[in-house]
Amino acid sequence: MTIRVCISGVSGDIGKPLAVAVSKADDLRLVGAVSRKQKGRSTKEVTGEAAIDVAISGSVAEALKTPTDVLVDFTSAEAVRANVLAAIERDVHVVVGSSGLTDQDYAEIDAAARARKVGVLAAGNFAITAVLMQRFACEAARYVSQWEIIDYAYDGKKDSPSGTARQLAFQLGQVRHPEPTIPVEKTVGVKETRGATMNGMQVHSLRLPGYSIAVEVIFGAKGERLSIRHDDGGKSDPFIGGTLLAIRKVRDLVGLVRGLDKVMDF
Repeated sequence: MTIRVCISGVSGDIGKPLAVAVSKADDLRLVGAVSRKQKGRSTKEVTGEAAIDVAISGSVAEALKTPTDVLVDFTSAEAVRANVLAAIERDVHVVVGSSGLTDQDYAEIDAAARARKVGVLAAGNFAITAVLMQRFACEAARYVSQWEIIDYAYDGKKDSPSGTARQLAFQLGQVRHPEPTIPVEKTVGVKETRGATMNGMQVHSLRLPGYSIAVEVIFGAKGERLSIRHDDGGKSDPFIGGTLLAIRKVRDLVGLVRGLDKVMDF
């Protein structure tokens, strides 16, 4: 059975190559595309691929008037929540690639998806190496009791921390919470310099020119330390395969699932 796919954020760095990949897959069909800036144009104009001729809508609600099985959202922190809920309301499964959702947002999305009996698969990063970084970090957390997360990005990235860092903190929190020698609340001086506490651990976000997106988790024990880091190479290629996998798997889910690793066979 062919899976009908709509891509929100089709004119973005990931949206364009994803549209091409979907159109070339035997089991997928691109039936919808969303971009506020490119509304009224065709995907063949945006992607440069003449074989992909889908009208671009200005909103998810408009695009989903065409029967759709899966919405893929690669938009922005400002738009993603509303887009996901709009799709769920129409009984459309969702793959979330945008960052910026909070734990409260995830809880609301999970409740809405369960009520409509649809699946939502959200991953802070669809690159397989990022998934492996998160998996290795969770394994390390079983044996090392103290760690903190460093979240790097360019100065123009509005959301903080990144989706990858949020997902990492969530997954580590499922293993256990770190046990700092001096709890943050007992810091002498300005406790905010210790970073933000997320899921019981400290997260530090850097937003500076000259940096690309990266996430590092640093573990410390007496007389030793371990760093596990993932760097985004600035190309869309690593994200495409993971997103296609998510599209194919999300219809088997009910409710929200966080992390691509949950549908991967390791």
